[in-house]
Amino acid sequence: MIQFLRIQNLALMTETSLDLDSGFTVVTGETGAGKSVLLGALSMLSGNRVDKTVIRQGEEGCEVEAALLFPNSEKINAFLEDNGLPPCEEDVLLLRRSISRTKMGKVFINGKLCTLSLLSKLGTFWIDFHGPGEPQKLFDWQNQLELLDSFAGSAMDMAVYQELFSEWKSLLRQKEEIQNKSQLSDDELAYYQSQMEQIDSVDIISEAAIEALESDFNVASQAQELAQHLHQVEEALSGDDGIISKLGRLVMTSRQISEIDKRTAELTDRLNQSVVELDDINSEFFQLRRKSDFNEVEIDAFQDRMNKWLEVKRKFGPSVKQVMENRERLSLRIEMQADIEGTLGKLDNFIERKEGELLNAGAKLRAKREKAATNLAKETAVLLESLGFRKARFDVIVYAEDAFREHGNSRCEYVFSANPGQEPLPLNKIASSGEIARVMLALKTLLAKLDDTPVLVFDEVDANIGGEIGNVVGERLADLSGNHQVFCVTHLPQVAAKGKQHFLVDKIQTDDDTKVTILPIHDDETARLGELARMLGSRRSKVAQTHARELLGVS
Repeated sequence: MIQFLRIQNLALMTETSLDLDSGFTVVTGETGAGKSVLLGALSMLSGNRVDKTVIRQGEEGCEVEAALLFPNSEKINAFLEDNGLPPCEEDVLLLRRSISRTKMGKVFINGKLCTLSLLSKLGTFWIDFHGPGEPQKLFDWQNQLELLDSFAGSAMDMAVYQELFSEWKSLLRQKEEIQNKSQLSDDELAYYQSQMEQIDSVDIISEAAIEALESDFNVASQAQELAQHLHQVEEALSGDDGIISKLGRLVMTSRQISEIDKRTAELTDRLNQSVVELDDINSEFFQLRRKSDFNEVEIDAFQDRMNKWLEVKRKFGPSVKQVMENRERLSLRIEMQADIEGTLGKLDNFIERKEGELLNAGAKLRAKREKAATNLAKETAVLLESLGFRKARFDVIVYAEDAFREHGNSRCEYVFSANPGQEPLPLNKIASSGEIARVMLALKTLLAKLDDTPVLVFDEVDANIGGEIGNVVGERLADLSGNHQVFCVTHLPQVAAKGKQHFLVDKIQTDDDTKVTILPIHDDETARLGELARMLGSRRSKVAQTHARELLGVS
Protein backbone atom coordinates (compact mmCIF):
# COMPACT_ATOMS: atom_id res chain seq x y z
CA MET A 1 0.00 0.00 0.00
CA ILE A 2 1.01 3.66 -0.42
CA GLN A 3 2.16 4.99 2.95
CA PHE A 4 3.34 8.42 1.92
CA LEU A 5 2.84 10.66 -1.12
CA ARG A 6 4.45 14.01 -1.89
CA ILE A 7 3.36 16.20 -4.82
CA GLN A 8 5.18 19.33 -5.93
CA ASN A 9 4.20 21.81 -8.67
CA LEU A 10 1.80 19.44 -10.40
CA ALA A 11 -1.02 21.20 -12.30
CA LEU A 12 -2.45 23.82 -9.90
CA MET A 13 -0.85 22.35 -6.79
CA THR A 14 2.24 23.91 -5.25
CA GLU A 15 3.25 21.25 -2.74
CA THR A 16 1.58 18.78 -0.41
CA SER A 17 2.51 15.68 1.57
CA LEU A 18 -0.05 13.02 2.41
CA ASP A 19 0.18 10.21 4.95
CA LEU A 20 -2.02 7.41 3.64
CA ASP A 21 -3.52 4.34 5.27
CA SER A 22 -4.82 0.98 4.12
CA GLY A 23 -8.47 0.46 3.25
CA PHE A 24 -10.87 2.75 1.41
CA THR A 25 -9.79 6.33 0.65
CA VAL A 26 -12.19 8.82 -0.96
CA VAL A 27 -11.36 12.11 -2.65
CA THR A 28 -14.05 14.79 -3.02
CA GLY A 29 -14.35 18.45 -3.93
CA GLU A 30 -16.23 20.92 -6.09
CA THR A 31 -16.36 20.27 -9.83
CA GLY A 32 -13.19 21.74 -11.32
CA ALA A 33 -11.44 21.88 -7.96
CA GLY A 34 -8.61 19.67 -9.20
CA LYS A 35 -9.40 16.24 -7.80
CA SER A 36 -7.52 14.74 -10.75
CA VAL A 37 -4.22 16.06 -9.33
CA LEU A 38 -4.00 13.09 -6.97
CA LEU A 39 -4.78 10.66 -9.79
CA GLY A 40 -2.23 12.43 -11.98
CA ALA A 41 0.43 11.97 -9.31
CA LEU A 42 -0.33 8.24 -9.04
CA SER A 43 -0.35 7.97 -12.83
CA MET A 44 3.12 9.53 -12.98
CA LEU A 45 4.46 7.09 -10.40
CA SER A 46 2.94 4.14 -12.28
CA GLY A 47 5.10 5.01 -15.29
CA ASN A 48 2.46 6.49 -17.60
CA ARG A 49 3.63 9.10 -20.07
CA VAL A 50 2.56 12.66 -19.27
CA ASP A 51 2.87 15.96 -21.12
CA LYS A 52 4.98 18.82 -19.79
CA THR A 53 1.79 20.88 -19.56
CA VAL A 54 1.16 19.18 -16.20
CA ILE A 55 3.91 21.38 -14.71
CA ARG A 56 2.48 24.26 -12.70
CA GLN A 57 2.68 27.53 -14.62
CA GLY A 58 5.69 29.62 -13.69
CA GLU A 59 7.66 26.62 -12.38
CA GLU A 60 10.63 24.87 -13.98
CA GLY A 61 9.41 21.37 -13.18
CA CYS A 62 7.22 19.11 -11.08
CA GLU A 63 8.01 16.12 -8.88
CA VAL A 64 6.12 13.26 -7.27
CA GLU A 65 7.47 10.73 -4.79
CA ALA A 66 5.96 7.93 -2.72
CA ALA A 67 6.79 5.24 -0.19
CA LEU A 68 4.99 1.91 -0.71
CA LEU A 69 4.82 -0.82 1.91
CA PHE A 70 4.61 -4.44 0.80
CA PRO A 71 3.84 -7.00 3.55
CA ASN A 72 5.72 -9.45 1.33
CA SER A 73 8.23 -7.77 -0.97
CA GLU A 74 9.67 -11.01 -2.44
CA LYS A 75 7.99 -10.55 -5.85
CA ILE A 76 8.97 -6.87 -6.07
CA ASN A 77 12.55 -7.61 -4.98
CA ALA A 78 12.85 -10.31 -7.65
CA PHE A 79 11.88 -7.74 -10.30
CA LEU A 80 14.30 -5.18 -8.85
CA GLU A 81 17.15 -7.69 -8.76
CA ASP A 82 16.52 -8.80 -12.35
CA ASN A 83 16.81 -5.18 -13.46
CA GLY A 84 19.86 -4.22 -11.40
CA LEU A 85 17.93 -2.07 -8.89
CA PRO A 86 18.38 -1.94 -5.09
CA PRO A 87 15.99 -4.15 -3.09
CA CYS A 88 13.34 -2.82 -0.73
CA GLU A 89 14.50 -1.97 2.76
CA GLU A 90 12.11 -3.23 5.44
CA ASP A 91 9.60 -4.04 2.66
CA VAL A 92 9.35 -0.37 1.59
CA LEU A 93 9.63 0.66 -2.07
CA LEU A 94 10.67 4.27 -2.76
CA LEU A 95 9.62 5.92 -6.02
CA ARG A 96 10.41 9.40 -7.30
CA ARG A 97 9.77 10.99 -10.67
CA SER A 98 10.44 14.52 -11.87
CA ILE A 99 9.51 16.31 -15.10
CA SER A 100 11.33 19.42 -16.34
CA ARG A 101 10.37 21.99 -18.96
CA THR A 102 13.91 22.21 -20.34
CA LYS A 103 15.66 19.02 -19.27
CA MET A 104 15.10 15.30 -19.49
CA GLY A 105 12.80 13.89 -16.82
CA LYS A 106 14.25 11.65 -14.13
CA VAL A 107 13.02 8.45 -12.50
CA PHE A 108 14.39 6.96 -9.28
CA ILE A 109 13.53 3.55 -7.84
CA ASN A 110 14.89 2.96 -4.33
CA GLY A 111 17.23 5.89 -4.90
CA LYS A 112 18.75 4.61 -8.17
CA LEU A 113 18.28 6.44 -11.46
CA CYS A 114 16.44 4.29 -14.02
CA THR A 115 14.27 4.46 -17.15
CA LEU A 116 10.59 5.33 -17.50
CA SER A 117 10.09 1.93 -19.15
CA LEU A 118 11.24 0.17 -15.97
CA LEU A 119 8.95 2.35 -13.84
CA SER A 120 6.05 1.44 -16.11
CA LYS A 121 6.79 -2.30 -15.81
CA LEU A 122 7.05 -1.94 -12.04
CA GLY A 123 3.69 -0.13 -12.01
CA THR A 124 1.91 -3.28 -13.19
CA PHE A 125 2.91 -4.93 -9.91
CA TRP A 126 1.27 -2.42 -7.58
CA ILE A 127 -1.47 -0.25 -9.16
CA ASP A 128 -4.50 -0.58 -11.43
CA PHE A 129 -6.68 2.28 -12.71
CA HIS A 130 -10.42 2.12 -13.38
CA GLY A 131 -11.58 5.34 -15.01
CA PRO A 132 -14.67 6.90 -16.62
CA GLY A 133 -13.77 5.28 -19.95
CA GLU A 134 -13.84 1.76 -18.51
CA PRO A 135 -17.50 1.00 -19.41
CA GLN A 136 -16.74 1.66 -23.09
CA LYS A 137 -14.13 -1.12 -22.97
CA LEU A 138 -16.91 -3.61 -22.31
CA PHE A 139 -18.18 -3.05 -25.85
CA ASP A 140 -15.06 -4.72 -27.26
CA TRP A 141 -15.26 -8.52 -27.46
CA GLN A 142 -11.51 -8.88 -26.81
CA ASN A 143 -11.85 -7.06 -23.48
CA GLN A 144 -14.89 -9.20 -22.64
CA LEU A 145 -12.87 -12.34 -23.32
CA GLU A 146 -9.94 -11.05 -21.28
CA LEU A 147 -12.24 -10.40 -18.30
CA LEU A 148 -13.74 -13.89 -18.61
CA ASP A 149 -10.31 -15.55 -18.79
CA SER A 150 -9.20 -13.56 -15.76
CA PHE A 151 -12.26 -14.79 -13.84
CA ALA A 152 -11.66 -18.35 -15.08
CA GLY A 153 -8.02 -18.32 -14.02
CA SER A 154 -7.09 -19.77 -17.39
CA ALA A 155 -3.69 -18.08 -17.80
CA MET A 156 -1.84 -21.42 -17.91
CA ASP A 157 -4.29 -22.95 -20.41
CA MET A 158 -3.99 -19.86 -22.58
CA ALA A 159 -0.18 -20.01 -22.45
CA VAL A 160 -0.21 -23.67 -23.57
CA TYR A 161 -2.63 -22.91 -26.41
CA GLN A 162 -0.70 -19.83 -27.60
CA GLU A 163 2.59 -21.74 -27.66
CA LEU A 164 0.99 -24.43 -29.84
CA PHE A 165 -0.62 -21.73 -31.99
CA SER A 166 2.77 -20.06 -32.52
CA GLU A 167 4.35 -23.39 -33.56
CA TRP A 168 1.43 -24.11 -35.92
CA LYS A 169 1.74 -20.69 -37.58
CA SER A 170 5.48 -21.23 -38.01
CA LEU A 171 4.84 -24.54 -39.81
CA LEU A 172 2.31 -22.86 -42.08
CA ARG A 173 4.84 -20.15 -42.94
CA GLN A 174 7.47 -22.79 -43.75
CA LYS A 175 5.04 -24.56 -46.04
CA GLU A 176 4.14 -21.31 -47.79
CA GLU A 177 7.82 -20.43 -48.28
CA ILE A 178 8.55 -23.85 -49.83
CA GLN A 179 5.50 -23.65 -52.09
CA ASN A 180 6.52 -20.18 -53.26
CA LYS A 181 10.10 -21.16 -54.08
CA SER A 182 10.80 -22.07 -57.69
CA GLN A 183 12.84 -25.08 -58.82
CA LEU A 184 16.59 -24.57 -58.98
CA SER A 185 18.29 -24.57 -62.35
CA ASP A 186 21.19 -26.97 -62.98
CA ASP A 187 23.64 -24.09 -62.54
CA GLU A 188 22.03 -23.00 -59.26
CA LEU A 189 22.05 -26.57 -57.95
CA ALA A 190 25.72 -26.97 -58.91
CA TYR A 191 26.52 -23.67 -57.17
CA TYR A 192 24.84 -24.73 -53.91
CA GLN A 193 26.63 -28.09 -54.00
CA SER A 194 30.01 -26.42 -54.58
CA GLN A 195 29.37 -24.12 -51.61
CA MET A 196 28.67 -27.13 -49.38
CA GLU A 197 31.76 -28.95 -50.68
CA GLN A 198 33.88 -25.90 -49.91
CA ILE A 199 32.70 -25.91 -46.29
CA ASP A 200 33.13 -29.69 -45.99
CA SER A 201 36.69 -29.52 -47.32
CA VAL A 202 37.80 -27.84 -44.08
CA ASP A 203 36.44 -30.76 -42.04
CA ILE A 204 34.88 -28.49 -39.40
CA ILE A 205 33.81 -30.41 -36.32
CA SER A 206 33.70 -27.83 -33.55
CA GLU A 207 35.10 -24.53 -32.27
CA ALA A 208 37.75 -26.55 -30.44
CA ALA A 209 38.83 -28.26 -33.69
CA ILE A 210 39.31 -24.91 -35.40
CA GLU A 211 41.24 -23.58 -32.41
CA ALA A 212 43.52 -26.64 -32.65
CA LEU A 213 43.97 -26.06 -36.41
CA GLU A 214 44.94 -22.42 -35.88
CA SER A 215 47.36 -23.40 -33.11
CA ASP A 216 48.99 -26.17 -35.20
CA PHE A 217 49.24 -23.82 -38.16
CA ASN A 218 51.02 -21.18 -36.09
CA VAL A 219 53.51 -23.79 -34.86
CA ALA A 220 54.06 -25.36 -38.30
CA SER A 221 54.50 -22.02 -40.07
CA GLN A 222 57.35 -21.13 -37.70
CA ALA A 223 58.67 -24.67 -37.24
CA GLN A 224 62.24 -23.96 -38.39
CA GLU A 225 62.64 -20.90 -36.17
CA LEU A 226 61.05 -22.73 -33.25
CA ALA A 227 63.35 -25.76 -33.68
CA GLN A 228 66.42 -23.49 -33.60
CA HIS A 229 65.27 -21.80 -30.40
CA LEU A 230 64.48 -25.14 -28.76
CA HIS A 231 67.88 -26.52 -29.76
CA GLN A 232 69.59 -23.49 -28.22
CA VAL A 233 67.68 -24.05 -24.99
CA GLU A 234 68.66 -27.75 -24.93
CA GLU A 235 72.33 -26.93 -25.54
CA ALA A 236 72.30 -24.35 -22.77
CA LEU A 237 70.72 -26.82 -20.39
CA SER A 238 72.32 -30.18 -21.23
CA GLY A 239 75.27 -29.49 -23.54
CA ASP A 240 78.87 -30.38 -22.62
CA ASP A 241 79.21 -27.00 -21.00
CA GLY A 242 75.52 -26.61 -20.10
CA ILE A 243 73.91 -25.52 -16.87
CA ILE A 244 73.02 -29.07 -15.78
CA SER A 245 76.64 -30.25 -16.18
CA LYS A 246 77.97 -27.26 -14.26
CA LEU A 247 75.41 -27.68 -11.50
CA GLY A 248 76.30 -31.41 -11.25
CA ARG A 249 79.90 -30.48 -10.49
CA LEU A 250 78.69 -27.91 -7.96
CA VAL A 251 76.60 -30.59 -6.23
CA MET A 252 79.69 -32.84 -5.85
CA THR A 253 81.67 -29.93 -4.34
CA SER A 254 78.76 -29.04 -2.06
CA ARG A 255 78.60 -32.62 -0.74
CA GLN A 256 82.29 -32.44 0.15
CA ILE A 257 81.56 -29.21 2.05
CA SER A 258 78.63 -30.81 3.92
CA GLU A 259 80.87 -33.68 5.08
CA ILE A 260 83.02 -31.07 6.81
CA ASP A 261 80.19 -28.76 7.90
CA LYS A 262 76.88 -30.58 8.51
CA ARG A 263 75.01 -27.25 8.47
CA THR A 264 75.30 -27.09 4.67
CA ALA A 265 73.55 -30.42 4.12
CA GLU A 266 70.20 -28.74 3.49
CA LEU A 267 71.77 -26.37 0.98
CA THR A 268 73.30 -29.35 -0.84
CA ASP A 269 69.87 -30.99 -1.08
CA ARG A 270 68.33 -27.82 -2.49
CA LEU A 271 71.11 -27.54 -5.05
CA ASN A 272 70.56 -31.16 -6.03
CA GLN A 273 66.79 -30.54 -6.44
CA SER A 274 67.62 -27.73 -8.85
CA VAL A 275 69.55 -30.19 -11.00
CA VAL A 276 66.60 -32.61 -10.97
CA GLU A 277 64.13 -29.82 -11.89
CA LEU A 278 66.33 -28.53 -14.73
CA ASP A 279 66.73 -32.06 -16.04
CA ASP A 280 62.94 -32.45 -16.11
CA ILE A 281 62.56 -29.09 -17.92
CA ASN A 282 65.14 -30.18 -20.46
CA SER A 283 63.15 -33.37 -21.16
CA GLU A 284 59.97 -31.40 -21.85
CA PHE A 285 61.80 -29.02 -24.20
CA PHE A 286 63.14 -32.10 -26.00
CA GLN A 287 59.64 -33.50 -26.44
CA LEU A 288 58.42 -30.15 -27.78
CA ARG A 289 61.23 -30.08 -30.33
CA ARG A 290 60.32 -33.59 -31.51
CA LYS A 291 56.63 -32.62 -31.92
CA SER A 292 57.49 -29.43 -33.80
CA ASP A 293 59.75 -31.22 -36.22
CA PHE A 294 57.48 -30.79 -39.28
CA ASN A 295 58.57 -31.67 -42.77
CA GLU A 296 57.66 -29.53 -45.77
CA VAL A 297 54.76 -31.79 -46.81
CA GLU A 298 53.13 -31.43 -43.39
CA ILE A 299 53.66 -27.67 -43.37
CA ASP A 300 52.07 -27.36 -46.84
CA ALA A 301 49.09 -29.44 -45.66
CA PHE A 302 48.53 -27.16 -42.66
CA GLN A 303 48.86 -24.11 -44.90
CA ASP A 304 46.36 -25.49 -47.40
CA ARG A 305 43.77 -26.36 -44.74
CA MET A 306 44.23 -23.01 -43.04
CA ASN A 307 43.72 -21.14 -46.30
CA LYS A 308 40.53 -23.10 -46.93
CA TRP A 309 39.24 -22.26 -43.44
CA LEU A 310 39.99 -18.55 -43.84
CA GLU A 311 38.10 -18.50 -47.16
CA VAL A 312 35.12 -20.38 -45.67
CA LYS A 313 35.17 -18.10 -42.63
CA ARG A 314 35.15 -15.02 -44.87
CA LYS A 315 32.24 -16.27 -46.99
CA PHE A 316 30.06 -18.04 -44.44
CA GLY A 317 31.28 -16.95 -40.99
CA PRO A 318 32.75 -15.42 -39.05
CA SER A 319 32.08 -18.06 -36.38
CA VAL A 320 32.00 -21.86 -36.69
CA LYS A 321 28.35 -21.78 -35.59
CA GLN A 322 27.40 -19.39 -38.41
CA VAL A 323 29.35 -21.44 -40.96
CA MET A 324 27.50 -24.60 -39.92
CA GLU A 325 24.14 -22.80 -39.95
CA ASN A 326 24.84 -21.67 -43.52
CA ARG A 327 25.80 -25.24 -44.42
CA GLU A 328 22.51 -26.46 -42.95
CA ARG A 329 20.57 -23.96 -45.06
CA LEU A 330 22.43 -25.05 -48.18
CA SER A 331 21.79 -28.70 -47.33
CA LEU A 332 18.08 -28.05 -46.76
CA ARG A 333 17.76 -26.15 -50.04
CA ILE A 334 19.42 -29.00 -51.96
CA GLU A 335 17.27 -31.55 -50.14
CA MET A 336 14.15 -29.55 -50.96
CA GLN A 337 15.21 -29.44 -54.60
CA ALA A 338 15.59 -33.19 -54.60
CA ASP A 339 12.22 -33.80 -53.05
CA ILE A 340 10.01 -30.71 -52.64
CA GLU A 341 6.89 -32.82 -52.61
CA GLY A 342 8.37 -35.10 -49.98
CA THR A 343 9.29 -32.10 -47.82
CA LEU A 344 5.79 -30.68 -48.16
CA GLY A 345 4.36 -34.07 -47.23
CA LYS A 346 6.41 -34.14 -44.05
CA LEU A 347 5.32 -30.61 -43.20
CA ASP A 348 1.66 -31.52 -43.78
CA ASN A 349 2.04 -34.37 -41.29
CA PHE A 350 3.59 -32.01 -38.74
CA ILE A 351 0.82 -29.48 -39.34
CA GLU A 352 -1.90 -32.13 -38.97
CA ARG A 353 -0.44 -33.33 -35.67
CA LYS A 354 -0.09 -29.75 -34.41
CA GLU A 355 -3.70 -29.00 -35.35
CA GLY A 356 -4.79 -32.02 -33.31
CA GLU A 357 -2.90 -30.68 -30.31
CA LEU A 358 -4.39 -27.23 -30.91
CA LEU A 359 -7.88 -28.69 -31.09
CA ASN A 360 -7.43 -30.39 -27.71
CA ALA A 361 -5.92 -27.28 -26.10
CA GLY A 362 -8.68 -25.09 -27.58
CA ALA A 363 -11.38 -27.47 -26.33
CA LYS A 364 -9.88 -27.43 -22.84
CA LEU A 365 -9.77 -23.63 -22.89
CA ARG A 366 -13.34 -23.43 -24.14
CA ALA A 367 -14.60 -25.81 -21.43
CA LYS A 368 -12.95 -23.65 -18.79
CA ARG A 369 -14.49 -20.53 -20.29
CA GLU A 370 -17.96 -22.09 -20.41
CA LYS A 371 -17.79 -23.09 -16.75
CA ALA A 372 -16.50 -19.66 -15.77
CA ALA A 373 -19.15 -17.94 -17.91
CA THR A 374 -21.94 -19.62 -15.95
CA ASN A 375 -20.44 -18.61 -12.61
CA LEU A 376 -19.55 -15.08 -13.75
CA ALA A 377 -23.12 -14.52 -15.02
CA LYS A 378 -24.64 -15.75 -11.73
CA GLU A 379 -22.38 -13.70 -9.49
CA THR A 380 -22.75 -10.60 -11.67
CA ALA A 381 -26.55 -10.96 -11.60
CA VAL A 382 -26.48 -11.03 -7.78
CA LEU A 383 -24.43 -7.84 -7.68
CA LEU A 384 -26.63 -6.18 -10.28
CA GLU A 385 -29.67 -6.92 -8.15
CA SER A 386 -28.03 -5.12 -5.24
CA LEU A 387 -27.29 -2.24 -7.62
CA GLY A 388 -30.99 -1.76 -8.36
CA PHE A 389 -31.72 -4.25 -11.16
CA ARG A 390 -34.44 -6.39 -9.57
CA LYS A 391 -35.38 -8.38 -12.66
CA ALA A 392 -32.30 -8.00 -14.83
CA ARG A 393 -30.70 -10.75 -16.86
CA PHE A 394 -27.00 -10.98 -17.49
CA ASP A 395 -25.46 -13.79 -19.50
CA VAL A 396 -22.04 -14.65 -20.84
CA ILE A 397 -22.34 -16.68 -24.04
CA VAL A 398 -19.32 -18.74 -25.13
CA TYR A 399 -19.35 -20.09 -28.67
CA ALA A 400 -16.95 -21.94 -30.92
CA GLU A 401 -15.18 -20.37 -33.88
CA ASP A 402 -14.46 -22.07 -37.17
CA ALA A 403 -10.71 -21.38 -37.12
CA PHE A 404 -7.74 -21.28 -34.78
CA ARG A 405 -6.90 -17.78 -33.63
CA GLU A 406 -4.43 -16.37 -31.14
CA HIS A 407 -7.11 -16.07 -28.43
CA GLY A 408 -8.29 -19.67 -28.99
CA ASN A 409 -10.97 -21.22 -31.13
CA SER A 410 -13.77 -19.83 -28.99
CA ARG A 411 -14.91 -16.39 -27.94
CA CYS A 412 -17.64 -14.87 -25.81
CA GLU A 413 -20.28 -12.17 -25.73
CA TYR A 414 -21.86 -10.41 -22.74
CA VAL A 415 -25.60 -9.78 -23.06
CA PHE A 416 -27.86 -7.83 -20.71
CA SER A 417 -31.49 -6.99 -20.18
CA ALA A 418 -32.49 -4.52 -17.48
CA ASN A 419 -36.22 -5.28 -17.60
CA PRO A 420 -38.30 -8.49 -17.62
CA GLY A 421 -39.89 -9.44 -20.93
CA GLN A 422 -36.99 -8.03 -22.94
CA GLU A 423 -34.46 -10.24 -24.67
CA PRO A 424 -30.88 -9.71 -23.49
CA LEU A 425 -28.87 -7.64 -25.96
CA PRO A 426 -25.14 -7.12 -26.47
CA LEU A 427 -23.78 -4.44 -24.17
CA ASN A 428 -23.16 -1.98 -27.00
CA LYS A 429 -26.94 -1.99 -27.59
CA ILE A 430 -27.65 -0.70 -24.07
CA ALA A 431 -28.86 2.88 -24.35
CA SER A 432 -28.45 3.95 -20.71
CA SER A 433 -24.97 5.02 -19.59
CA GLY A 434 -26.09 4.46 -16.00
CA GLU A 435 -26.93 0.83 -16.78
CA ILE A 436 -23.63 0.10 -18.50
CA ALA A 437 -21.73 1.84 -15.67
CA ARG A 438 -23.36 -0.44 -13.10
CA VAL A 439 -22.67 -3.56 -15.17
CA MET A 440 -19.03 -2.51 -15.39
CA LEU A 441 -18.86 -1.83 -11.65
CA ALA A 442 -20.32 -5.26 -10.86
CA LEU A 443 -17.75 -6.99 -13.09
CA LYS A 444 -14.88 -4.93 -11.73
CA THR A 445 -15.94 -5.71 -8.17
CA LEU A 446 -15.87 -9.44 -8.89
CA LEU A 447 -12.60 -9.40 -10.78
CA ALA A 448 -10.79 -7.10 -8.37
CA LYS A 449 -11.25 -9.73 -5.66
CA LEU A 450 -9.21 -12.09 -7.83
CA ASP A 451 -6.61 -9.43 -8.61
CA ASP A 452 -3.51 -9.35 -6.41
CA THR A 453 -2.64 -5.77 -7.43
CA PRO A 454 -2.49 -4.02 -4.04
CA VAL A 455 -3.63 -0.51 -5.09
CA LEU A 456 -6.87 0.09 -7.02
CA VAL A 457 -7.85 3.55 -8.24
CA PHE A 458 -11.45 4.33 -9.24
CA ASP A 459 -12.06 7.63 -11.01
CA GLU A 460 -15.76 8.56 -10.93
CA VAL A 461 -16.97 5.00 -11.57
CA ASP A 462 -20.15 6.10 -9.80
CA ALA A 463 -21.02 8.52 -12.62
CA ASN A 464 -24.69 8.34 -13.70
CA ILE A 465 -25.56 6.60 -10.44
CA GLY A 466 -27.42 8.10 -7.51
CA GLY A 467 -29.88 7.58 -4.69
CA GLU A 468 -29.90 4.28 -2.83
CA ILE A 469 -27.72 2.69 -5.47
CA GLY A 470 -24.95 5.11 -4.54
CA ASN A 471 -24.93 3.62 -1.06
CA VAL A 472 -24.55 0.11 -2.49
CA VAL A 473 -21.71 1.29 -4.74
CA GLY A 474 -19.95 2.67 -1.68
CA GLU A 475 -20.40 -0.62 0.14
CA ARG A 476 -18.98 -2.58 -2.80
CA LEU A 477 -15.92 -0.35 -3.01
CA ALA A 478 -15.45 -0.56 0.74
CA ASP A 479 -15.65 -4.37 0.48
CA LEU A 480 -12.79 -4.32 -2.01
CA SER A 481 -10.64 -2.43 0.49
CA GLY A 482 -10.51 -5.53 2.66
CA ASN A 483 -7.85 -6.93 0.31
CA HIS A 484 -6.72 -3.78 -1.49
CA GLN A 485 -5.90 -0.15 -0.84
CA VAL A 486 -8.73 1.54 -2.75
CA PHE A 487 -8.80 5.17 -3.92
CA CYS A 488 -12.00 6.65 -5.32
CA VAL A 489 -12.68 10.12 -6.72
CA THR A 490 -16.41 10.59 -6.24
CA HIS A 491 -19.29 13.06 -6.42
CA LEU A 492 -21.62 10.82 -4.40
CA PRO A 493 -21.94 11.53 -0.66
CA GLN A 494 -23.12 7.94 -0.12
CA VAL A 495 -19.78 6.70 -1.47
CA ALA A 496 -17.73 9.38 0.29
CA ALA A 497 -19.23 8.47 3.65
CA LYS A 498 -17.90 4.92 3.34
CA GLY A 499 -14.27 6.05 3.17
CA LYS A 500 -11.87 5.17 5.96
CA GLN A 501 -9.86 8.18 4.83
CA HIS A 502 -11.40 11.26 3.28
CA PHE A 503 -9.38 13.92 1.44
CA LEU A 504 -10.93 17.24 0.39
CA VAL A 505 -9.62 18.98 -2.71
CA ASP A 506 -10.12 22.74 -2.69
CA LYS A 507 -9.27 25.42 -5.24
CA ILE A 508 -8.08 28.74 -3.83
CA GLN A 509 -8.18 31.72 -6.17
CA THR A 510 -6.80 35.22 -5.73
CA ASP A 511 -6.60 38.09 -8.20
CA ASP A 512 -3.30 36.84 -9.63
CA ASP A 513 -2.99 33.18 -8.63
CA THR A 514 -4.82 29.86 -8.37
CA LYS A 515 -3.75 26.87 -6.38
CA VAL A 516 -5.16 23.56 -5.24
CA THR A 517 -4.91 22.02 -1.77
CA ILE A 518 -5.60 18.47 -0.60
CA LEU A 519 -6.44 18.17 3.08
CA PRO A 520 -7.42 15.14 5.19
CA ILE A 521 -10.80 15.63 6.86
CA HIS A 522 -11.47 12.10 8.13
CA ASP A 523 -10.34 13.07 11.63
CA ASP A 524 -12.33 16.31 11.57
CA GLU A 525 -15.98 15.38 12.05
CA THR A 526 -17.22 18.94 11.50
CA ALA A 527 -15.31 19.37 8.25
CA ARG A 528 -16.39 15.99 6.95
CA LEU A 529 -20.05 16.58 7.79
CA GLY A 530 -19.81 19.94 6.05
CA GLU A 531 -18.35 18.37 2.90
CA LEU A 532 -21.02 15.64 2.82
CA ALA A 533 -23.74 18.28 3.33
CA ARG A 534 -22.29 20.26 0.40
CA MET A 535 -22.40 17.14 -1.75
CA LEU A 536 -26.03 16.61 -0.66
CA GLY A 537 -27.04 20.14 -1.62
CA SER A 538 -25.84 22.80 0.79
CA ARG A 539 -23.68 23.12 3.87
CA ARG A 540 -26.31 25.49 5.30
CA SER A 541 -29.22 23.11 4.80
CA LYS A 542 -30.31 21.44 8.04
CA VAL A 543 -31.82 18.61 6.04
CA ALA A 544 -28.50 18.05 4.27
CA GLN A 545 -26.63 18.20 7.56
CA THR A 546 -29.00 15.67 9.13
CA HIS A 547 -28.60 13.38 6.13
CA ALA A 548 -24.81 13.73 6.32
CA ARG A 549 -24.91 12.64 9.99
CA GLU A 550 -26.99 9.61 9.00
CA LEU A 551 -24.51 8.67 6.30
CA LEU A 552 -21.59 8.89 8.73
CA GLY A 553 -23.55 7.21 11.49
CA VAL A 554 -22.98 9.99 14.03
CA SER A 555 -25.52 11.56 16.31
